[in-house]
Amino acid sequence: MGLLTSVRFQQRRVIPFPHSYKSHQNPDLISQTCNYPIPSARSGRRIPIVTVRALSTKAASASTPPSKMVKAIRVHEHGGPEVLKWEDVEIGEPKEGEIRVKNKAIGLNFIDVYFRKGVYKAHDLPFTPGTEAAGVVTAVGPGLTGRQVGDLVAYADNPMGSYTEEQILPANKVVPVPSSIDPIIAASIILKGMTAQFLLRRCFKVEPRHTILVHEAAGGVGSILSQWANALGATVIGAVSTKEKASQAKDDGCHHVIIYKEEDFVSRVNEITCGNGVDVVYDSVGKDTFQGSLACLKTRGYMVSFGQSSGTPDPVPLSALAVKSLFLTRPSLMQYTATRDELLETAAEVFANVASGVLRVRVNHTYPLSQAVQAHVDLESRKTSGSVVLIP
Repeated sequence: MGLLTSVRFQQRRVIPFPHSYKSHQNPDLISQTCNYPIPSARSGRRIPIVTVRALSTKAASASTPPSKMVKAIRVHEHGGPEVLKWEDVEIGEPKEGEIRVKNKAIGLNFIDVYFRKGVYKAHDLPFTPGTEAAGVVTAVGPGLTGRQVGDLVAYADNPMGSYTEEQILPANKVVPVPSSIDPIIAASIILKGMTAQFLLRRCFKVEPRHTILVHEAAGGVGSILSQWANALGATVIGAVSTKEKASQAKDDGCHHVIIYKEEDFVSRVNEITCGNGVDVVYDSVGKDTFQGSLACLKTRGYMVSFGQSSGTPDPVPLSALAVKSLFLTRPSLMQYTATRDELLETAAEVFANVASGVLRVRVNHTYPLSQAVQAHVDLESRKTSGSVVLIP
């Protein structure tokens, strides 16, 4: 703590304790001066009198803003839902180009399961999962413009780490949320809605003459895909796992609904399309449905594989696509919102469709963030439908 500032020599003179202190003009920066003799010095000799200046703890830390502790879900090892741990984590102040956001609602997505299991690899262990949230800006980094404290914002996909009460985010990765949209709605649709947007509008541009097949049509993304495709004028075939989900899929705009457990979806699609097949399949299931999805396509049809909730599909030889000149893609939102303009345009179209009523957001399940373990259990066992939201 002490900083040597001067040494001078004089005849030995004892200054009794307590030491004399001299107050600095700045009350937050206290100058403490202590003059006393070296105990081992002999009388009569010129000895050093040491003037020591010390800074108070308050002053020493003034240039470094204090961090604080918040609660978050942490993953220290890959595995089942039980590896999700509710812990204290430290959060500091935003740096240049960053903002700090207090999350109001956090979206739960199957990609969170992939990272938890290690199917997708996080940069480091431990890590905080989560790729979707909406919240209020609580601090902005130095020199940042365009964002201010109190703004309601949302983000999706990158960076990972939304399972927390509060987080630091790159300012260019968040989007403004219209005042007419509740944070829970924003958190439940920003990732899923932007995924649906690029799948329907850019990956394969759905038009009125098209017939499409949507797997997991009552799920978070599937529900939005079904509603949006119906609004675009397409004929929508939805595949679901239960009668309850079949009812929801109907409400969401599916013209035909197939229940996996009761009928073979390939045969049923062939029947519905009079043997022609569909223009595009949106498959988020993966291993269990992949080959059947390829069989459902018409000549020059598009196979869009954007998830793998049942596991990674087996490798597909190019010769399997050649039979009907099929197109196969494994797209990611990150590549479709790579620029700031793409991100803003994609989010704006999603929020506009919510505001106009084209998209009805189904937040069918909410859990406290501290109960993320149970939320993951329910998601993986297909007990959920629509959007699932965690509340900090």
